[in-house]
Amino acid sequence: MTSPAKFKKDKEIIAEYDTQVKEIRTQLIEQLKCLDQQCELRVQLLQDLQDFFRKKAEIEMDYSRNLEKLAERFLAKTRSTKDQQFKKDQNVLSPVNCWNLLLNQVKRESRDHTTLSDIYLNNIIPRFVQVSEDSGRLFKKSKEVGLQLQEDLMKVLNELYTVMKTYHMYNADSISAQSKLKEAEKQEEKQIGKSVKQEDKQAPRSPDSTSNVRFEEKHVRRSSVKKIEKMKEKRQAKYTENKLKAIKARNEYLLALEATNASVFKYYIHDLSDLIDCCDLGYHASLNRALRTFLSAELNLEQSKHEGLDAIENAVDNLDANSDKQRLMEMYNNVFCPPMKFEFQPHMGDMVSQLCAQQPVQSELVQRCQQLQSRLSTLKIENEEVKKTMEATLQTIQDIVTIEDFDVSDCFQYSNSMESVKSTVSETFMSKPSIAKRRANQQETEQFYFTKMKEYLEGRNLITKLQAKHDLLQKTLGESQRD
Repeated sequence: MTSPAKFKKDKEIIAEYDTQVKEIRTQLIEQLKCLDQQCELRVQLLQDLQDFFRKKAEIEMDYSRNLEKLAERFLAKTRSTKDQQFKKDQNVLSPVNCWNLLLNQVKRESRDHTTLSDIYLNNIIPRFVQVSEDSGRLFKKSKEVGLQLQEDLMKVLNELYTVMKTYHMYNADSISAQSKLKEAEKQEEKQIGKSVKQEDKQAPRSPDSTSNVRFEEKHVRRSSVKKIEKMKEKRQAKYTENKLKAIKARNEYLLALEATNASVFKYYIHDLSDLIDCCDLGYHASLNRALRTFLSAELNLEQSKHEGLDAIENAVDNLDANSDKQRLMEMYNNVFCPPMKFEFQPHMGDMVSQLCAQQPVQSELVQRCQQLQSRLSTLKIENEEVKKTMEATLQTIQDIVTIEDFDVSDCFQYSNSMESVKSTVSETFMSKPSIAKRRANQQETEQFYFTKMKEYLEGRNLITKLQAKHDLLQKTLGESQRD
C-alpha cells in the first residue's frame, strides 16, 4: 500500500514564506548599503581629485621635480594596503580608470606651469566641487526614491501574505465542512442499514398488534431518517458555500502571487537599474567636462604629451554611466540579482495551481478581466504621457550637463603685451552670475524630473501588477473556452 501524501502544515508554509521574504529584505538593505558605499567612494574620489589638482597647481610653479613627487604620492596611495579593497572593487569603473591614467600623465608634465596652475585653481577644482555637491544631492534624492520603491515592494509582499493566509483559512473551512458532510452521509447509511435489519428480525404477531407495532416503528425510523437528511442537507449547503469561498480565495492568492512575482521582477530588473541611473545622473557627464578641461590645457601645452594624453582622452571618451552601472551590478551580483519566483504553495492537499475559470466564478473572472483591460488602457496612456514628459526633462538635464564648455584654448592665445590670461579664465566657466543662474536652472529641472520619475515609476508599478493579473486571467479564460 502506498503511504498517504504528507502535506505541509500552515506553520511550515508560513515559515518558508517568511524565510524568502527575510532574504529579500536583507537584499534590499544590502542594496542601499552598496549604493551608500558607492556614494562614499565617489565623494572620496572627487575629494582626491580636488586635492590632486590643488597640489598640482602649487607644484607647477616648482617645475617638473615636484610634479614627479606629486604623481608618486597618489600612486603610492592607491598601492597602499589601506586602499587595496577600494582599488580592487573600483578599478574597472571608467572614472577610476581616468584617475589612474591621469596619475601616469602627471609624470610627463613640464612646461607652461603658470597657466596650468591658474586653470587648475580657478576652473578644474571648482568643477569637482560642483560635481561632488551635485552627486551628494542626487544620491540623497535617489535614496529617497529607492526607499519608497522598497517600501512599495514590501507592501506587495505583505499583501501576498494576507491573501495566502485568507486562502489557508477558507480552504481549511472547506475541508472541515467536507469532513462533516461525509460523517452525515455515514450516519445516514448506518441508519438505513439499521432499519432494514430491524424489519428482518421482527417476530410474527397477531394481525392487529403487528400492524400497530409496525406503524409505530416505521414512524420512529422515518423521523430519525428525516433528521439525518436535514442535517445532511445543511452540511451539504455549508460545504458548497465553503468550497466556493475556498475557490475564490485560491484565485485571489494565485492572482496576488502572479502580481507579486511581476513586481519583484520589475524591481530587480528595471527599478534598480533606473535607481542607479538616478544616482549617476550627470555625474559622468560632469566629470567628463572637468577632465576635458584638463585635456584641453594639456593638449595646448605641448605636442610631446600626445601619446599619454591620447590614452587619457580615450578613457574620458569611455566615461559611460551605463557601462559603469553594468560593471557595478556585476561586481555585486549577489545583491542586485532577482530572487527566485514565489511558487504556489498547495494547502492541505489542494493541488489546483491554476485559476478556476468554471462556473460559478467564470462570469466574475470575465468581468474582472474586462475591467482590468479598461483600466490598463487608461493607465498606459497616462503613464506614457508622464514618460514623455520625464524623458524630455531628462534630455534638458543632459543638455545642461553635457554643454561643451571645457575648451580653454583661448587661455593660451597670448597678446603682444603677454598679459596674463587669469582674467579670461575667471570670466568664462566660473562667472558667478552665469554659474548661479545655470545651477538654479539645473536644480529646478532636476526637482521636476524626480517628481515625474517618481510618478512614472509608481504608475509602472501599478501597471505591472494589473497587467500580470490581466494576462493570467486572459490566458485562463482562453483555455477554458477552448476546453
